[in-house]
Amino acid sequence: MSTAPPTLTMYAEALRADQLHQLLVEAGIALAVMTVASVALGWLMAGRVLAPLRTMTAAARRISAENLGQRLAVPGPDDELKAMADTFDDVLARLEGAFEAQKRFVANASHELRTPLTLQQTIVDVALADPDASVATLRAACLRVRAAGQEQERLIDALLTLARSQQGLQRREFMDLAEIVRELLPEHDGGPRVDAELNSAAVLGDQQLIERLVVNLADNAVRHNHPEKEGSWVSLWTGTDRGRPVLRIANSGRVTPPDQVAGLFQPFRRLGAERVRGRGRDGLGLGLSIVAAVAAAHGGSVAARPRPEGGLSVTVTLPATATRADRDAPAAMAPRTT
Repeated sequence: MSTAPPTLTMYAEALRADQLHQLLVEAGIALAVMTVASVALGWLMAGRVLAPLRTMTAAARRISAENLGQRLAVPGPDDELKAMADTFDDVLARLEGAFEAQKRFVANASHELRTPLTLQQTIVDVALADPDASVATLRAACLRVRAAGQEQERLIDALLTLARSQQGLQRREFMDLAEIVRELLPEHDGGPRVDAELNSAAVLGDQQLIERLVVNLADNAVRHNHPEKEGSWVSLWTGTDRGRPVLRIANSGRVTPPDQVAGLFQPFRRLGAERVRGRGRDGLGLGLSIVAAVAAAHGGSVAARPRPEGGLSVTVTLPATATRADRDAPAAMAPRTT
């Protein structure tokens, strides 16, 4: 029995099968090498890319309320990671400023509240230490203690108003700024001359806070005026500017250095000193800070400009009201209170 000789077709098929097997082996090896190389390269690149993130995470964990002055300060090109780090640093800067402002406010408030308490304690101790104190002496001591208590009450009320205005508006209603100012005009009896030009200006907001804003501005204008009554004056103007309600109040008085005007809107800041013990004429140091907080709560702004002749000109600008249809339906917003 003889075997058939191999044909050319059989040789070609065998060669193709051998080449296909070799190709599969080489492809498998190349795939394995590429897989290992890709994993290694990916691991290396991920490590280099995530290294700044690990640094940022570690730095962020070290930052607390005790060391808000620390920053991430990520170096390198202006890519997405650096932009994120810079944004985080900006947030830290604002938080640091807020914490420092809060610490100063608490320290100042503690000082202001401690002063009348110390005065009360001293008055009572002096009265009790005198065994021969007369009724008139004791009555005078009680009156001084009562006055110190009233000062504390005014301060606490001002602090509560400031805190309330910084929390935002809880209610809104339509009102006429001119009517509010007309009802709260300062008395002229023995005080500065009062000039008022009150044009209608619709405001949407919290009436009690707006009233406190007007009272504080008017009280400051009267309090920080010329000691002598002759020639002293207070001017008030209400109206609209490009559709926005505006209150402008100016007064005579001593010349205010321009570099001290911005500080007047900080709590417990007064001209010439950080804190003044004798507050009979200087006030509590919260008037303009409450004005600024109320204006900000309503989405408005307040600006003060020293007058060259003396005194200040303070302008409060509030947002424009919505539509006339909204203005005609105030009862749907909130009941009007006084």
